[in-house]
Amino acid sequence: MYRGKDGERELSRSQKPDQLWEVFINHRGIDTKRSVAGLLYDNLTRHELHPFMDVKSMSPGDKLFETIDSAIRNCKVGVAIFSPHYCESEFCLHELATLLESKKKVIPIFVDIKPSELRVMVNGRFGVEELQRFRWALMEAKYIVGLAFDSSNG
Repeated sequence: MYRGKDGERELSRSQKPDQLWEVFINHRGIDTKRSVAGLLYDNLTRHELHPFMDVKSMSPGDKLFETIDSAIRNCKVGVAIFSPHYCESEFCLHELATLLESKKKVIPIFVDIKPSELRVMVNGRFGVEELQRFRWALMEAKYIVGLAFDSSNG
């Protein structure tokens, strides 16, 4: 949601009044937006479910973390699409940690990466608390039964 010019709350492009998001799609755009994440979003929508995917569900002017955190709080389930560049993104790691802290059911999809390869890159970008939070979230996610997808095999 965002505030329109008259100050009233307006709805994001794909959100309807009092709608809860059924699925929150957590993904690294450069790896999966045009493949797995995009296909998942389109298929869920085709089946009349209401998925949240940042690029499809947010509008110009939306506050990034506020909108995403609200979508996570209001979703029923999260799908975390892990990919080779996933752990480089503070946004991906924040979303994953928030899903798990909110006790949402998370279904992992491992695209061209194995669970054992998931690691937070220590490069000075994250504070100590964030680093611990992100490491905890990845450790939790590694031990959730998920799906594997190898893009070279389709």
